[in-house]
Amino acid sequence: MKLFRILDPFTLTLIAVVLLASFFPVRGEWVTWFDWLTNAAIALLFFMHGAKLSREAIIAGGSHWRLHLWVMCSTFILFPALGVLFAWWAPVPVSPELYSGFLYLCILPATVQSAIAFTSLAGGNVAAAVCSASASSLLGIFLSPLLVGLLMHLNGASGSLEQVGTIMLQLLLPFVLGHLSRRWIADWVAKHKKWIGKTDQASILLVVYGAFSEAVVNGIWHQVGAGSLLFIVAVSLVLLAIVIIVNTVVARRLGFNKADEITIVFCGSKKSLANGIPMANILFPAAAVGVMVLPLMIFHQIQLMVCAALARRYQRQTAKAQADARAIQAQ
Repeated sequence: MKLFRILDPFTLTLIAVVLLASFFPVRGEWVTWFDWLTNAAIALLFFMHGAKLSREAIIAGGSHWRLHLWVMCSTFILFPALGVLFAWWAPVPVSPELYSGFLYLCILPATVQSAIAFTSLAGGNVAAAVCSASASSLLGIFLSPLLVGLLMHLNGASGSLEQVGTIMLQLLLPFVLGHLSRRWIADWVAKHKKWIGKTDQASILLVVYGAFSEAVVNGIWHQVGAGSLLFIVAVSLVLLAIVIIVNTVVARRLGFNKADEITIVFCGSKKSLANGIPMANILFPAAAVGVMVLPLMIFHQIQLMVCAALARRYQRQTAKAQADARAIQAQ
């Protein structure tokens, strides 16, 4: 019972969604319908972000070059360096494909929708998160295959213009449309801010359910034994903890404010399942893809769970700081 008192309702909901996907995953013709629903929720999320942000905030977010530079370093330098060291160390006698899978995981770009959703939920710099996460995803389409070839000694395909177009259509276009409609709906958005905030949580839950459903349908529980599964979970937790701690320390040492720190933590610690799975199908032999992407599938679930709890913690800190500021002004 103490565990349920420690975990907040949203984290408990995430656990329930994972269990639901384990026993009742989306299958067959429902996959298409569910993908459409998830894409619609994500498009609505970005539309609302565009409507909420002023032109000044967007310009400030896009020009925040120090923040974006560190997020890129975290994604494409810090993560790959940790992956190379871990694959070289190989402390536990498990399948070599699992070590290669972790290295592949570290090479991938950041997520977009979940990074921005968590940044918004935690009270971070959403404008900077939109710019940083989108740039990471777009850059990763071209850079990740090059890193795979360099670090894993494989000849991979280059980035796909179709993937670039998908990112632009699904994420950036709704954001731009939302911002352009701001003059007509800004007051309505401000009035219903509490309910609109639920779109962040809804999109995260849909992404978790869809991603874990796909993992279950692909036989995630049958591809490795219990020992290997525990190994993947443990390494994923350690890897994520190291990156979050480094990002937090760097953000504070470089003098970023709390909102920018939140953005750096959530945009610099994510890895994209959406980019990773299609890319693996191109880069690796079909027989090796299942095990190769298993660390990515599990890490993806763990990063969502951990970041959900972390976002709630940041949210409580922000609310407390605001309450203290109001109390001081009232004196």
